[in-house]
Amino acid sequence: MNLVALLLMPQSSDAPVLDLKASLKRPLQWAFAVGLLTALYTLSMPNSYKSEARLLPVESKGSSGFGSLASAAAAFGINVPGGDSSDANFVDVLNSRWLREQLLQTEFQYHLRSWRFGAERIAKGTLYDYLHASNMDRAVQSVSGILSASRDLKSKVIAISAETQSPELSQLIVQRAGKLLEVFLQEKGRTRGGAKAAFAEARLTDARREMDEAEDILRRFLEGNRNFQSSGDPAVRLKGTRLETELRLRQQLVSAIAMNREQALLEEKNDIPILNMLDPGNLPIEKSGPVRSKIVMALFLLSGLAAWGIENREWIKKRLFDGQEAETGESQ
Repeated sequence: MNLVALLLMPQSSDAPVLDLKASLKRPLQWAFAVGLLTALYTLSMPNSYKSEARLLPVESKGSSGFGSLASAAAAFGINVPGGDSSDANFVDVLNSRWLREQLLQTEFQYHLRSWRFGAERIAKGTLYDYLHASNMDRAVQSVSGILSASRDLKSKVIAISAETQSPELSQLIVQRAGKLLEVFLQEKGRTRGGAKAAFAEARLTDARREMDEAEDILRRFLEGNRNFQSSGDPAVRLKGTRLETELRLRQQLVSAIAMNREQALLEEKNDIPILNMLDPGNLPIEKSGPVRSKIVMALFLLSGLAAWGIENREWIKKRLFDGQEAETGESQ
């Protein structure tokens, strides 16, 4: 038997009588008093403003075919293993410690109010100063409270949002986060083309050194055998021909590696995702919080219920005990 059924059971003769109208008088007074104090307190709370930027990544040339197939499958709710494109990790980059530390060390200039009706002042400082964190680790954790990132699986649009007490600061944070993401992709991100270009560069250095060594060997040989082709010694002619062939092979190898390196550099550029800025981050005008009416209403109801329970605790206890005794008697 639940609590509602117990409270609705017919009252016994010795049970205290509940006057509903009278029992609501003092709880309502308490509720109105708490609601009024809460309303006054919420008026002193500073407003929060939320800015959002939306990015649309363009897939690299090499993965566009399979990525399109995976996107079409995702639209029908089908998960294709390995079908995630390179932009699937962009949210992880935005939530990385490296990016958050870069944000914390960035200096911003914005307008700020200490409370809702306070005078607006110009603040200048880093995000670390704004958060008033005692150390970098706590500051990095606090960034998650003002910065968030998400990715739509179907459209692949990445949303970056920031919510602070300053509209300008929220806008500057999302814009800076988008730029840091682009910097990571261009400078810190490793691509298949970039790995091939680095290997080709190292191999080209070795091939040029080997070509220089082959040139030195042939030069020293020619210093003593200028007309080796007309020499009467077959061994001299054979050695000169072999050294020339070796040098030509080294030259051809250097040319081939140099062409492969240039091709790898082009592939590296194709592998770097391109970020199209759909929404650069708006300057919010309307506040995003706090929702003062909901706070006041919630505390009004909670305080009213608590006051009513305290005022009528004897009646509630009697109803509960009578209900339990009646239920025990029926079971016996």
